[in-house]
Amino acid sequence: MSQKVVLLTGCSSGIGAAMARAFHRRGLRVFATARRPESLAPLAAEGIATLALDVNDPASIAAALAQVGERAGRLDMLVNNAGRSQVGALLDLERDALREQFETNTIAPVDLARAALPLLRAAVAANGSAQLVNIGSIVGLFTTPFAGAYCASKAALHALSDALRMELAPFGIRVVTVQPGGVQSAFGDNAEAHLSLPEGSPYQPLEVGIRDRAQAGQRGATPTAAFVEPVVDKLLRDHPPAVIRGGRGSVVLVWMKRLLPRAWFDAVMARKFGLAGFAPARG
Repeated sequence: MSQKVVLLTGCSSGIGAAMARAFHRRGLRVFATARRPESLAPLAAEGIATLALDVNDPASIAAALAQVGERAGRLDMLVNNAGRSQVGALLDLERDALREQFETNTIAPVDLARAALPLLRAAVAANGSAQLVNIGSIVGLFTTPFAGAYCASKAALHALSDALRMELAPFGIRVVTVQPGGVQSAFGDNAEAHLSLPEGSPYQPLEVGIRDRAQAGQRGATPTAAFVEPVVDKLLRDHPPAVIRGGRGSVVLVWMKRLLPRAWFDAVMARKFGLAGFAPARG
């Protein structure tokens, strides 16, 4: 079998950068991408090929995949990792904010997969199989206050991954959904930087709880390497699992949602993010 080729999106930091390094250490030919190519300099210094790729720009997608095709001729694994988190009360989010959340987290992975299909099929012809890996989230399995758009975008990605798993199986392409819990990254800071709490919002008194939601996944989070290493090992199996979970809360919180009555789970979330006892002004 020839050296496997993998392309990852969202590699400027966090899970994407760690996965790029882990695949590189295991001898794969890695193409690490990000919207800002200068953010990939540390990976390039380690001998990893880097490309500019804005997942919301079809021209950028086409250009990056053309380079992979020219340099490698195929793609054994596409890892859709790029994402963003929009924090705020759902009704405080304007149409454009909602659209951007779904464009990046839900629509872009399908665009990438569509554009990469010829290279993935070339890998099947060369090596017998290929993989499409979508990085979802455990909050795609349950919803929290003040992150409804993000939770919904990941739930939608999980559903699309299920459909793709069935639809791509005849082509020899396996689809894997990775569902991280709390993993150390800059994700919380980025979420807080894009927090939506407009002037005049009825949720202004809950600013502390909303900001807490932005950082919730980083408190006691699993070190990035401790999450990534077993995930990469599972992805490189001959028959990887359809769903891979890991990171803080990836077991407990999922089972809480499944086992607790809905009212109890809602009450737990309300207390955690300041909604319990909140009495908005009338009028």
